Amino acid sequence: MATVPHCLYCFETLAAYLEGRKSMSLNEIVNSWVEYNKDTEAGVEDASKHESLEKRIPALGRVVGSESSETSSSSSPSSGSTMSLATDTTTTSTDSLRETIITESPLFVTWNTVSSRTGNTSLRGCIGTFEAQELDEGLSSYAITSAINDMRFDPISKRELPSLEVAVTLLTDFEDCEDSMDWEIGTHGLRISFSERGRRYGATYLPDVAAEQGWTKEETLVSLMRKAGWAGRKEKWQTVDLKVVRYQGKKKSLLYSEYKRWRDWVSQKSEDDDDDDVDDDDDDEDEA
Repeated sequence: MATVPHCLYCFETLAAYLEGRKSMSLNEIVNSWVEYNKDTEAGVEDASKHESLEKRIPALGRVVGSESSETSSSSSPSSGSTMSLATDTTTTSTDSLRETIITESPLFVTWNTVSSRTGNTSLRGCIGTFEAQELDEGLSSYAITSAINDMRFDPISKRELPSLEVAVTLLTDFEDCEDSMDWEIGTHGLRISFSERGRRYGATYLPDVAAEQGWTKEETLVSLMRKAGWAGRKEKWQTVDLKVVRYQGKKKSLLYSEYKRWRDWVSQKSEDDDDDDVDDDDDDEDEA
């Protein structure tokens, strides 16, 4: 199953590509995600203890509350957002991190644009492979390929980053279907292939597509045949000898705003570590 670090890695790869800088590796991101959750969980715990103290000592609570208001008004929006992300992801972070032991898999990377007004998403690029990939290389490669080389869309630009959502799907359980209806909506993705008049066709839909579109099995298959380039009459689709392979794979999605909160934390931590190194050097000089 795809994880939050997999999504962070796709955003990091694309952002680094568009900004002309070096990207963090998948392993670096997995390790930083562990630290990020520890830091943000500690912040949530401290806030909880603070609130408990206010309730037990009303008089102190009024004083502390006043100080908290001043602190809050001077805090950056990203600080509050970081705590919010930790609260949302704490319950799943342990499972997600455990699943990052997957080192290779067939995969797809999907980019969506999210409307700031309605919250609705629209496809911006989706490319993947059915060949097992080393995740470090595969996710990095297809994060760029799906963003830049999906021929259905213009390449994603740097200014679009804040409006994006990424979804990673790791594919599993490939099985030949006994017939074209031997699969379940919401459970299986489909890969079809067929030949007609000497031409070969093929296309795929990920497991979530049919359910999200509200299609029946027949509507899904006809749409998939159209995607492959078939131009026959809709009512004649059953006369085509379809080979259908079903597969599974739950996707994980992440908004750019969530990536940005984590990335700001990484940058701040790096600056703090550099400051600590400078202080250590100064101490050494004093002692000498």
